[in-house]
Amino acid sequence: MKVLIVGNGGREHALAWKIRQSPRVDRVFVAPGNAGTAEEAENVNIPATDLPGLVRFAQNNDVGLTVVGPEAPLCAGIVDAFERAKLRVFGPSKAAAQLEGSKVFCKELLRSADVPSADFHVFNDAERATRFIETRYPVQDEAVPVVVKADGLAAGKGAIVCGTRREALDAIDRIARRREFGDAGNQLVIEDRLHGQEASVLAITDGSTILILPPAQDHKPAYDGDTGPNTGGMGAYSPAPLVTEATLRWIQEHVLVPTVHAMKRSRNPFRGVLYAGLMMTNQGPKVLEYNVRFGDPECQPILMRLQSDLVDILEATVDGRLDELTSVRWDPRPAVCVVMASEGYPDAYEKNKPIRGIEEADQLPDVKVFHAGTAMRDGQVVTSGGRVLGVTALGESIAAAKRQAYAAVRCIRWEGAWCRKDISDKARSVSEPGA
Repeated sequence: MKVLIVGNGGREHALAWKIRQSPRVDRVFVAPGNAGTAEEAENVNIPATDLPGLVRFAQNNDVGLTVVGPEAPLCAGIVDAFERAKLRVFGPSKAAAQLEGSKVFCKELLRSADVPSADFHVFNDAERATRFIETRYPVQDEAVPVVVKADGLAAGKGAIVCGTRREALDAIDRIARRREFGDAGNQLVIEDRLHGQEASVLAITDGSTILILPPAQDHKPAYDGDTGPNTGGMGAYSPAPLVTEATLRWIQEHVLVPTVHAMKRSRNPFRGVLYAGLMMTNQGPKVLEYNVRFGDPECQPILMRLQSDLVDILEATVDGRLDELTSVRWDPRPAVCVVMASEGYPDAYEKNKPIRGIEEADQLPDVKVFHAGTAMRDGQVVTSGGRVLGVTALGESIAAAKRQAYAAVRCIRWEGAWCRKDISDKARSVSEPGA
């Protein structure tokens, strides 16, 4: 079988790496791919947003399964386009992808399905949102514990956590007046700020059966100690001791099942990856947001641990027979992924910096370097994005996996390279053995 993967980041490199291992797969294409996917598969120079071009490529090359990585083509309706062409594709429909594509849609569905989440208010313009903050918090210096979110897609950066009145008003200004996130700011959500540690629980569903993947923990803020601006994710590890087996069962019963049922009732059945971003509060887990695809970088440590054939799982989902899967095997060892980024990220950064040491890092035991923002120039791997590499390692404990991941990081060099130094340290607060 031939498989097409849509996207060009670390998640897509991990998918190509894992799908290539399937004995049922003859060729893997990645559109448009990066320098890393070129080593695992065949890159195709078609942008992830060129839906007609991708459909034509799949038809002309007898592609048996297409796997969509990023949220933008999913929200643009790539699955609908492929299904109209009678092509098999893994991912949710455009209507179902609203769970990520519209914060308003997501929050209203959570409320109707009685899924625990923060209280919220929706606004169509900056003036009404400003009046809400000024009325609800009339004292200049009082604490204003809210999160202001752009309704639409904003590359993981459209949620602004606020602690003061000034920060909240500035967030409204950035989203709805200055339009830093473009049309994503046509509507905005102001919700109460939740407190606790964040966790990621990803599940694969065919609309009826739900297969929960091992929990992970992402690190969104740019700098150590969860400080600095939000990014697309500076690292992740799995499993996350914060989410116990009992908690995972509770999340399945009170979060995932009601959401899947609510989507089915609304005649927008969800098929694909349902990613719940959760805050583990003193009152229990609450949903911060939903994503409708594998997380990046969560995908990297999760797939590093997957021992079953990923293609079997993806095809069972597309065909609506996920209930027929007897079991999914996982490496019992934890995995840690450290993102190496370009100087200046998540703001402006330079590209085309030559990268050295990737082969040396890849040769370390239980290490895989997944490319995210890379390209080939004159036979040399160079930087082409803000998040450049996801250095991922397995270990007998989370602490051991962290040590191996950072040993690999130390092998890699380019001008301006940096990373957080504390990926997975949160596991210590849950008394992870060996941490």
